[in-house]
Amino acid sequence: MKLPASIGVEAFDALHDDIPRWQDLIASIAAEHSAAPVRPMEEGTVLVALVGTDLVVKLYPPFLRDHFEFERAALGHLHGQLSVPTPRLVAHGERDGWPYTVMTQLAGQPLTEVWPELAEAQKCGLLTALGRLAAEVHALPVAGMAALAPEWGDFIAGQRARCRQRQQRTGLPAHLLALLEPFVAGELPAGPPVILTGEYTPMNLLYGPAATGGLAGMFDFGDGLVGPREYDWLGPLCFLAAGQPARLEAFFGGYGATPGRAERLALLRLLLLHRYSCLRAQIACPGWERAESFEALAELIWPTAAAPDGAVG
Repeated sequence: MKLPASIGVEAFDALHDDIPRWQDLIASIAAEHSAAPVRPMEEGTVLVALVGTDLVVKLYPPFLRDHFEFERAALGHLHGQLSVPTPRLVAHGERDGWPYTVMTQLAGQPLTEVWPELAEAQKCGLLTALGRLAAEVHALPVAGMAALAPEWGDFIAGQRARCRQRQQRTGLPAHLLALLEPFVAGELPAGPPVILTGEYTPMNLLYGPAATGGLAGMFDFGDGLVGPREYDWLGPLCFLAAGQPARLEAFFGGYGATPGRAERLALLRLLLLHRYSCLRAQIACPGWERAESFEALAELIWPTAAAPDGAVG
């Protein structure tokens, strides 16, 4: 198969879902690095295949070249610098103008599979490890990563401009939609810029019972950004903490932060402006749709008991 020099999002989505069309191509890339069998993956926003138990190949459409550039840099920037394994970049190149990466494959079980079965103490332990990992990443120098990401102010301006359309499309309740525009125009976190992997979510984390806190690996950095650290808090707080004070305290204890009450509203604005914002998929608090206001919704996601007064530490 020869890849098209130009392809739109809908055409790429159709290609992504038709694995037989691209599996031989990605296998030919893999064959340059390993004789192991190749297993294309249905998941992911790009074309992905596992190569035996050692490698992963990712092939990016031309319109996601920025994701390729950021991920390629992030793999080198993070590998070996953290207490939790991340993939090592093995090779990169292009096929028909489509960039690709070859990276090491991590050991562990997808957290999506095991999270529901974990005991509460295990969940809190994992959230502590996850907070610690996020703090480690945020302590690394940004260096050249900023040049590979959208400028934060421009990114937020674009998200604000598209916010109502996105939230309407993804099913934000009508009574909250009516309050949306003045709310998201409010204050956002504005701390020093850090590397935002955006991947502290169960879809991009691996579990291993022998790992510290059970956190065995983190991967997938193509949609990373550079901006305030709070953006990376959203995944753990929404998908995993689910409004439970002990879990929130575990994450922030690992991170080393003490958010104040006022910050809950800024975090909620960030959630509504997130690159992949879809509250129906992201908020794991039953009945959140019935919250009468964004202030009430913030209280549900981040209860006051877990957010005492005071500045972030």
